[in-house]
Amino acid sequence: MVSSRHEAAHRIFQERPELLAPVFHILDVPLPKEAAVEVLTPDATEIRPLERRVDSVLRVDPPDGGGFLLAIEAQGRPDPDKAVSWAYYLAFLKAKHKRPALLLVVCQDKSTADWAAGPFRLGLDDWTALSVHPLVLGPGNVPVILDPEEAAQDLTLATFSALTHGSHRDAPAILKALARAMGTADPESVSYYSELLEIGLEGFPAKDTWRNEMSVGTYFPGRGTLIEETFLKGKAEGKAEGKAEGAAEGEARGRAQGVLGVLEKRGIPTLAATRDRITDCTDLKTLDRWFDRAFTVSTADELFAEEEPGR
Repeated sequence: MVSSRHEAAHRIFQERPELLAPVFHILDVPLPKEAAVEVLTPDATEIRPLERRVDSVLRVDPPDGGGFLLAIEAQGRPDPDKAVSWAYYLAFLKAKHKRPALLLVVCQDKSTADWAAGPFRLGLDDWTALSVHPLVLGPGNVPVILDPEEAAQDLTLATFSALTHGSHRDAPAILKALARAMGTADPESVSYYSELLEIGLEGFPAKDTWRNEMSVGTYFPGRGTLIEETFLKGKAEGKAEGKAEGAAEGEARGRAQGVLGVLEKRGIPTLAATRDRITDCTDLKTLDRWFDRAFTVSTADELFAEEEPGR
């Protein structure tokens, strides 16, 4: 089963193909300048009984011709069966599109990256009929970016670096630098990269670090972004309404409106039942938790994840 973290590791190449330039530089593989990149179907099925699907497939077309295909696979652990699948993908793509194909394997731990480098030889005993040589990105060759200014120069690479180094000892510092760098970004980019990291760091302690960085607003101090305005407005409304009514009920109502305001600004739909649950809540700690989560969730229901009984 494909996990969310698995998806994040390769989908960033589909949605931010500009990442290919620095990545190919890391791999010491020449990439034509000003090449057009097109996302192709990942389906590599020839007949119905056996379905095969590559994680991502990109077609890279330089202006002067001579393009190639790039099959991208996110790999979470060594798998002896992958060599055959990868060989099939490359042969299929070459046969179907009549152009060269490369395989890029993205790993989030060094042992898997070392294994994925291969080469994988297929054949009989000492006779190699076919050999697969993947390009590999992992903690060993993706740079650790600790400088907010450096991260701000290329948010895509900085985000990919943070995803790759999710288990690194410097993960908190990496995420802190990235959060500060996002203070210079537009709200749409902040929302995209924030959500990608929320998904891609699943299972790592670094996910909690990232949530904390987002909840305290360190990525937008004084920048006047849409998210910053919503954050400050929500807090202010809660405090003002609480003072006006002189009761916890009034403050709770204001904080609830802050939660709904963040969801609205981020374009996350809320059903009537969800809005009622938020506005009916009178527990200030719960509302604060929902407010903090509202900046990173992808659906309104995720606000209520892991609620403790009796809240």
